[in-house]
Amino acid sequence: MIQIQLNGESQTLAACTLLELLSRRGWVGKRVAIERNGAIVPKSQYDQVHLENDDRLEVVVAVGGG
Repeated sequence: MIQIQLNGESQTLAACTLLELLSRRGWVGKRVAIERNGAIVPKSQYDQVHLENDDRLEVVVAVGGG
């Protein structure tokens, strides 16, 4: 288990990649932007970036509307 900050809230979860985290949250297929420890992560790297203890993530999910 690892401890991370997700959008300012402490979370404990099993080690995973960013893509796995998105899947667990139901965000796969949605337009998201992820910042990890102050740096934007390109979408092409979501399946390669493994979360580590004390990572700070900011995830923004785009919402459409009119």
